[in-house]
Amino acid sequence: MAKLINLKIFAHFFQSSAAGGILLLICVLVSLIMANTGLGVHFNDLLGYPLGFEAAGLQLRYPILLWINDGLMAVFFLLVGLEIKREVIEGELSSLRHAALPVLAAVGGVMVPALIYFLFNGQSPDTAKGWGIPMATDIAFALGILSLLGDKVPSGLKIFLAALAIVDDLIAILVIAVFYSSELHFLYLGYAGGIFVLLMIFNRLGVKNLFFYLLPGAVMWYFIHHSGVHATIAGVLTALTLPTNEEETDSPLEKLEHALARPVNFIIMPVFALANTNIAFESEMLQGLTGNLGLGIILGLFLGKPIGIFVMSWFSVKIRAADLPAQTTWTHVLGLGLLGGIGFTMSIFIALLSFQEQAYQNEAKFAILTASILAGVSGFVLLSWYNKKKQQQ
Repeated sequence: MAKLINLKIFAHFFQSSAAGGILLLICVLVSLIMANTGLGVHFNDLLGYPLGFEAAGLQLRYPILLWINDGLMAVFFLLVGLEIKREVIEGELSSLRHAALPVLAAVGGVMVPALIYFLFNGQSPDTAKGWGIPMATDIAFALGILSLLGDKVPSGLKIFLAALAIVDDLIAILVIAVFYSSELHFLYLGYAGGIFVLLMIFNRLGVKNLFFYLLPGAVMWYFIHHSGVHATIAGVLTALTLPTNEEETDSPLEKLEHALARPVNFIIMPVFALANTNIAFESEMLQGLTGNLGLGIILGLFLGKPIGIFVMSWFSVKIRAADLPAQTTWTHVLGLGLLGGIGFTMSIFIALLSFQEQAYQNEAKFAILTASILAGVSGFVLLSWYNKKKQQQ
């Protein structure tokens, strides 16, 4: 009986919207503990261990860390692409009126942090490239914290945050594709483009078998990986070709989205966090938080995100381009903006693309971790306080 109850509790936890964020947090803590004990060296050796094969000009032998950051994260971006397309076809982004608030808020939430970062680092050739780091929002952590508040916040606020984070992800994808690509190899890009056209033809012909999209998509990943464009873009391009509809029956896109949601939230993102937050703390890191790189990231995420989201939301409502969700106040929007400052997964991902030097990567990771904790705690406290204040009135 006790085992049955424990299984029910376990199942209920993994069905909750907060579960992904909690598991991510556990993996972050485990990774930090390993990095600062004797396990750190062995864990780094494991991440550097090569897997795969080379044969007949086919290069598929890479360290485990690269398979995580370029391979598993391509599946994460595949899911993001599916969510973006579904929202555009039938969700919160399907009409100008519905899309105006999250789109404009997301634009403000990426422009202001990037500007703050640039003010601190624009003149430094070593750190200027990291301007994309504070632009990102970690949707799993942000929604996880918001879900902990339950019915203490309006349901429309959760939808607003989800739509905003999806637009935020789309902007981050475009930034990665355009600004974080290395030397381009146009032959491989041509091969990848040919496969993308083939997938579009499958879509136009009404092909619904996912095999005809995912297998060519994997081949496209290989060509993009060798083209100089970051390989994760292959996941987004594949997602955009999958057929969907506005009917109640699940389309191939929706079936794949449902199939990927749990593996991504409970395996891929935790593994990414485990592999990329193994920061060995050094005394210089605390000083780094007050340096240009640290301040650009921390102020960009903790201040730039809520300022950008709040101001652009206010502007879109002021010009009557959009309306706030039902029962949502401007204090709710400010709290949501703070939660948007939880950059974590995407911010770390962009930091790895921005800097080759391990010292800059670690300094950026520590600043991201600090800013995300500040933003998450502040957002939760503000929304909880406001709920109590409303109840007392």
